[in-house]
Amino acid sequence: MENRQEVVVTDIRMPFMSMVVFMIKWAVASIPAFLILSILFGLMTLVFGGFMGGMHHMGRGF
Repeated sequence: MENRQEVVVTDIRMPFMSMVVFMIKWAVASIPAFLILSILFGLMTLVFGGFMGGMHHMGRGF
């Protein structure tokens, strides 16, 4: 049988400057994630857009 203890956090004390530094690090860390997601979305758009565009032009006799 496991010995589990449940904990409820009621308050977090964090100095203001530490919070500012944390939020700056969080914002800087989000930049590469945004770039990676943008590249993936662009590739998916290129692949599916090309596929659908090719399907659209198939019936025109080109």
